[in-house]
Parts: sequence; C-alpha cells; structure tokens
Amino acid sequence: MDSESASKIRVNEWKETPYIRGVKPLEITNEHWGIEQVWKSVQNTPQLTLSKDVAQAVAQCRAFLESKLTGDNGPAIYGVNTGFGDLAHTRVGSDELSALQRNLLVSHACGVGEVVPTEVVRAMVLLKIKALGKGHSGVRLETVERLMAHWNANLLPVVPSQGSLGASGDLAPLSHMVLPLIGEGEVHVEGIPVPSHEVLQAKGWTPLQLGAKEGLALINGTQLMLAYGVMAMERLERIADWADALCAWSLEAWHGRIEPFDVDIHNLRNQSNAALVASNVTDWLKKSQWQQTPREQVQDPYSFRCAPQVHGASRNTLAFARTVLENEINAVTDNPLIFPEKDKVLSGGNFHGQPLALQLEALALAAAEWGSISERRTFKLLSGRQGLPAFLVANPGLNSGFMIPQYTAASLVSQNKQLCAPNVVDTIDSSNGQEDHVSMGANAALKLWKVLDNVEQVLAIECLSAAQACDLRGTKGMAPALEGLQRSLRREVPFLSQDAYMHPHLLAAKAWMFSRELSNDGHSAG
Repeated sequence: MDSESASKIRVNEWKETPYIRGVKPLEITNEHWGIEQVWKSVQNTPQLTLSKDVAQAVAQCRAFLESKLTGDNGPAIYGVNTGFGDLAHTRVGSDELSALQRNLLVSHACGVGEVVPTEVVRAMVLLKIKALGKGHSGVRLETVERLMAHWNANLLPVVPSQGSLGASGDLAPLSHMVLPLIGEGEVHVEGIPVPSHEVLQAKGWTPLQLGAKEGLALINGTQLMLAYGVMAMERLERIADWADALCAWSLEAWHGRIEPFDVDIHNLRNQSNAALVASNVTDWLKKSQWQQTPREQVQDPYSFRCAPQVHGASRNTLAFARTVLENEINAVTDNPLIFPEKDKVLSGGNFHGQPLALQLEALALAAAEWGSISERRTFKLLSGRQGLPAFLVANPGLNSGFMIPQYTAASLVSQNKQLCAPNVVDTIDSSNGQEDHVSMGANAALKLWKVLDNVEQVLAIECLSAAQACDLRGTKGMAPALEGLQRSLRREVPFLSQDAYMHPHLLAAKAWMFSRELSNDGHSAG
C-alpha cells in the first residue's frame, strides 16, 4: 500500500474516532499566564474555549479595522492594503486584500530542515491563540476559532524548523503552522503527515478565506522562539534538580568532603542560588553513614567543591529568563497593532526577537555548564583514586568498564562548546535592507534544544558512573535518599561486573532520569 493510500485510510479512521482527552477545558482569558500554565496545557491537551471578554475583544478589534478600510482612497496601513517588507510602499487594491493575505502565507512558507517537535508545535499554536485573543491583531473571530479547532481535534501542523531570522517574527515557521487554515500544507494524523486539504475534507471544514491583515497577524510574532524557550524551561528545571542530585551522588561515591556545602560559606557571598544548591546537595546526603568516615584529602577538585557556585550561577540564568518568557507569553507581538479604544493603528517592532534571543543564548550557556562540570565529576570517578578501581570495573585491562562512556560525555560537552557560540551577535540584511537588524533568535532556540539533548545524556553518564561506584563500595550506609535512587535505577540498568554493550544502558539511564519527577524522599524518581 502506498503512503498516500495509507494516509487517506488514517484520515477516514480518525474521522470516525474523535480525539478524546477527558480533562477539564481551558478557557482562553486575558488572565496572566505563567510558564507552568503552558506546560500543563501542552501535556494535558485540554479542549480550548474562548471567554466572552476575549471573543468580544477580538470581534471589536476586527470591526474597528474594517471601519478603516474605506476603499482605495483610505489611508495606507502596512500589511493591510500595502505590500510587505521593502514593498511596504506598494499599495494593494481593496478587491485584492484577501489574495494579498493568502499570497503572504504561501510565499513565506519556505521552511526547511527537521520538523519542530510535537510539544513545541502545540505550544506555538496555544501561544498564538493567546496573543490573538488580546484583541489588538485585527483577525476575525472565526480565524481564532479555527486555530482552536485544530488544537481541539489534535490536528497539529507539520512545521519545518529552519527559516526564521527571528526579526519580523518567526515568519517561515509560523506560515507553515497556519497553512492548514487555508487548506495548504500538512498536519499530523496519528503521527503521520497528511495533506491538509484531505483532513479538512474529512472534517467537513471549509478552507478559510483570509480577510485583510489576517495573514500578517498569523505569521508575525515570536511564537516559535517563545515555544522553544518555554518548553526548554521545563527541561532546564529538571536538569537543574538532577545536577544537584548527581553532585551529591558522585560526592558520596567519591567519598568527598561535605564542608563546601556548609551554609556559613554561602551566607558570606549572598548568592541565593548557590546557597540553594548547597542546601539541595546536603538534603540528598542526610543520614549518610559514609559522610562520617574520615577523609584523607584536605580538599576535593573544583567539580565537587565549587558545584554550588557553578550550578547556582546557571540557576540565576533560569530565574531571569523565566521573567522574560512569561512577559512574552502574555504579549502581543505581531504588526501593525490596533488600538480601537484610542482610534489608532500603529506599526512598530514588537515582533523583533531580541529579548528572547538573548535569553535563549544565556539558557544554552547555563545548560552547557551543567554538562561541563558533570563530565568532570565523571572523569574523576574513573581515575582509580579514592579507593575506586580504574574505570569502575573489576580487572581493568581485560575490561574497559566506563572508559568510553566518558569519551561520549566529553564529545557532547565539546559539541556544546561549539554550539554555544552566540547566534544573536550575527545579523544579515533582509528584504532589501528594510529589515537591517535581525535577532537570529530562532537559530538560538534550535541550538538550545540540541544543547539540552546533549546535557541530558552527559548527566545520564554521570548517573551511571556514580551508581557503579556506589555499588563497588557496597551501598550499605549510603544516604537513604540516594540509595532510593540507586535502587530505582537498578530496575532499569544493571550493575556491570564486566564489559557489556553500553549504548542501551546510556539511553535507558537518560530515559529513567528525564521521563519522571525527581524526588529526594528516598523513593527515587517517579
């Protein structure tokens, strides 16, 4: 059976079996959303509804805009009755305004590369609905409702990841995101890309005929950058918590000193997140009998001793970025913007991605540092010191043990160093120089996602190494919370008494760590 036939069968099957969620609907209001609201919605996929206030604001804004469109003799409004970019001075006739918006979508849908992950696309759609609901974009209510219908039916668009300069919004990816509204592009049906016109036909939906400004409102905006940033924050916060737990786990395995985590040290510097990390590490080490054993070394290497300062600095970055991202979640970032109550239509630059781009760069650096210091702790555990065998295996020489996983970690850390060269310092003129400074924030977002993939695997390698070292010592007497993690991990990855095929263990450890909540109550993650 060819793929086209398979697609049609899936569409027909899907048509008869509506997507079922069984969770409380989410009403789109003008209330302030935090990052958690987006995470929760992306994870639970509630049915969306519009509050009366939001629906009224959208309708009133549209009515105001249409009152300004008084034929070919009215005022020129950028993107409404003019061309785009360097063609802003070209007037478009009133009988061509709908065609202008359709042309905008299809001409700007020129993205390439790997498709955007499903959870990020879902966040993009939700964030676009949230922004349009503010009532400053001039779209029709039925256009917002069609976007909601795609969300509610779990018919998410196929969005190529590359093509945005992060300046006039994420033009190319957002064009792909909204192409299904007009029956173009593709949507995912049960994970398979299907032409949108087939799906609309199966649903009995008529492709939208866009009105004046609607195409521009749909594709201007920072929703690709923002969605990556918001969804990355969930991963980053999990990385932050795991980094502290792994520091404690490796310190326990290394028989390191606990003094660098004393609250009095951190009170003198007054860096709150460094103090938080120190507190987290000591919490994991509570009731450890191993910590009562006299230490021969006077000091530990920096990767242990300075972990609060390094981990804490990365946490600082997350705290500031959260504020910027949450402001953007609740913002309107298309152009021009419409203010019915003040009788104004203003063209500006809210779509420029610079505020997000700088934070996405900073988040990549913060994540890379967690990976970098983690790899150094792994390296120390393999060194054959502190009473541990070289490469954490019996009979080294015959067995390579954990030698090569450290190579993998080092390779990933090295790639992160290269990836973290900032995209935001670059700018390339576009649209004949009309758009002469761009943020490259979309590239920063894609880079961040890759850095997170690498860091999660690096941390998983430290996890395996720390657990192997603790088993070699015998786990009796280790901190109860860490022993709980150890038992949980061993249900997924065994202790290795001799060399084994390592690749599946690396992946299993990563999946175990990042597919569940981390708990320090002695009962492990999840």
